Amino acid sequence: MCVGRIHWNGVTSPPHRTLPPLVGRAIVRFMETPDNATDHPEEAPGATGNAARDWATASAEPQYRAAVVDLLGALAYGELAAFERLAEDAKLAPTLGDKAELAKMASAEFHHFEQLSDRLAAIDEDPTAAMEPFAKALDDFHRQTAPSDWLEGLVKAYVGDSIASDFYREVAARLDTDTRSLVLAVLDDTGHGNFAVEKVRAAIEADPRLGGRLALWARRLMGEALSQAQRVVADRDALSTMLVGGVADGFDLAEVGRMFSRITEAHTKRMAALGLAA
Repeated sequence: MCVGRIHWNGVTSPPHRTLPPLVGRAIVRFMETPDNATDHPEEAPGATGNAARDWATASAEPQYRAAVVDLLGALAYGELAAFERLAEDAKLAPTLGDKAELAKMASAEFHHFEQLSDRLAAIDEDPTAAMEPFAKALDDFHRQTAPSDWLEGLVKAYVGDSIASDFYREVAARLDTDTRSLVLAVLDDTGHGNFAVEKVRAAIEADPRLGGRLALWARRLMGEALSQAQRVVADRDALSTMLVGGVADGFDLAEVGRMFSRITEAHTKRMAALGLAA
């Protein structure tokens, strides 16, 4: 099926290419029944399939290897883009202390990028070639969600980046042990979460009128981020096949829906932490 524009809580996301049928049906079904959240996969029974193997064993399957290279490439470019964005957002910081905090977070993101780049090189893959397929989609996302001020930048980093991190953590549950450890390590919070919550809540307390504007902004980010996640899957055959069960221990149709439901539930909790209505 072809998903053109996806409507999410009143937000319209940009069009993109045709999704694999299983992924597309699961996303649409999930959006029609958003209250079907289940326990996080980390609470599921013991790992099986590739999730119970190391890289040397799991990568013997060419399609799995290609899927992991795609995933690491997407993550690496995401970390590089996050570094650039945080450095840019630092220019909007109202105080020197805030500027220094963002610079420190940007440095942490670049370290994550280096870890992923080094891993790609270690498995005989060119990091630049692995990142290239994802550059346009991520650049488009950041261009379409460019913040207009300091507070929008903080909300974007907290809400938008967290949605992407939730998606990658869900995927990590299906990865071999070596790759999973790396992915989870680079998804560690750089400190931006607590920093954003503190600053945004203080701003809303000082001027409650900001709450409505920032809530609308966060809902837009949710729609754009989900659309971005879909594009990451749809544009790469090996990755989409792994997610919908074409490779051992992938997601089945129902699980794809539950995955997006868990991501939305986490988003709602983050909005509450910011003092915003989901």
